[in-house]
Amino acid sequence: MARLEHRLARWLKRPRVDLALLAALLAVAAAGLVVLFSASAEDPGQVVNQALRLTLGFSVLFVFARIPPTAFRTWTPWFYAFTVMLLIAVLIFGEGRGAHRWLDFKLIRFQPSEFAKLALPMMVAWYLHDRALPPTWRNLAVCAVLIGLPAGLIMDQPDLGTALLVLASGAFVVFLAGLSWGRIALIIGAALAALPVLWHGMHEYQRNRVRMFLDPEADPLGNGWNIIQSQIAVGSGGVVGKGWLGSTQARLDFLPEHTTDFIFAVFSEEFGLIGVIAIIAAYLFIIGRGLWIAANARDTYSRLLAGSISMTFFVYVMVNGGMIAGLMPVVGVPMPLVSYGGTSAVSLLAGFGILMSIHANRLRGR
Repeated sequence: MARLEHRLARWLKRPRVDLALLAALLAVAAAGLVVLFSASAEDPGQVVNQALRLTLGFSVLFVFARIPPTAFRTWTPWFYAFTVMLLIAVLIFGEGRGAHRWLDFKLIRFQPSEFAKLALPMMVAWYLHDRALPPTWRNLAVCAVLIGLPAGLIMDQPDLGTALLVLASGAFVVFLAGLSWGRIALIIGAALAALPVLWHGMHEYQRNRVRMFLDPEADPLGNGWNIIQSQIAVGSGGVVGKGWLGSTQARLDFLPEHTTDFIFAVFSEEFGLIGVIAIIAAYLFIIGRGLWIAANARDTYSRLLAGSISMTFFVYVMVNGGMIAGLMPVVGVPMPLVSYGGTSAVSLLAGFGILMSIHANRLRGR
C-alpha cells in the first residue's frame, strides 16, 4: 500500500506539461471567454458554463499528459472500436435539431463524433506503427477503410464539417507516413473525380451552402445571410476594431450563431486587424510547437499521431477563419477554444494532453 501511495505521489508531482504550449492554449481560451461575454450580450451564465467546460478540458489535458504514449498505443484499437459503436448508436438513438448527432444518457449528453477526432488518427498511426514506410498500396487500402468507416457514419448524421475534420485527421497520418508526391497526386485526382458522387450524396442545405459560398448575393436574405453578415462584421472592425462590447452585428442580432461558429466575426469586429493578427499568431505558435514535438517524437506511432493532432488543429483554424471571411463554404466548424461548446473543447484539449505526453516521453528518454 505504501509503495502504491509513493508511486501515486511521484506520478502526481511529475511535471509532464509543455509550459510554452500550455501558456498559448490558456491565452487563446482566455481570449475566447472575453469575446464570449460580449457575443452573448453580457450573459455571465454562458461564460461560467464555458469556463467550467474549459476547466474540465484542461483537467483532461493534465491527466493525459501523465499517461505514457505506450499506454495510448495499447488502448488504441479498443478506443477505435468503442467510438465506431457509439457512432452506430447515434444513427439509431441519436437526437438533435434536424440531425442526429448527440447521445443523451440523462446524466451526460455528448457528441460521439468528437471521440472520432482522436480515435481515427490514433488507429491509423497504430496500424502503420509496425509496418514499413512509406506504406504500400495494400496498407493504404486498409487505412482508407479505417478512415472511411467513421467518416461515413458521421456524414450520415449528417455532420459534413466534423466528417471532413475526421477525414483530414486520418489523411494527415497517411501523409506524414512518407507518401510520395506521385501517390499524393493520384489520391487527389481520385478525390476530385469522386466530387460528383459527393455532391449527389449531400443534403440540399449543404448544397445551398456551397452555392452561397460561390455567390452569396444570389439569396442575400436567405441562404446568403450568414456569409454576408459575417463579412460586414469583419470589415467593420477595421484596423483597431470597435472595442470590447462594441460589436453591433451580434448585439443587434444581424450575425447568426454569434457565440458558436461565427464568434470569431465578433472578435474581428471588436478587436480589428490587430487583434486578429495577435490571436492568429498564438494559433500558429501552437501549431508550430506541436509539429516540433512531432518531429522529435521517440517512435513512429507518436510522430504520426502528434503531427496529425497539430495539422488537424490547423485545419480547424483555417476552415473557421475562411468561413467567417467568406473564403470557404459554411460547414459548421468551430474556432478552437474560442467558440462556445464543451465536447469540442474537451476533445481538443485531450489531444493536446496526448501531445504533451509524447513530448514528456521524449525528454525522459534523454
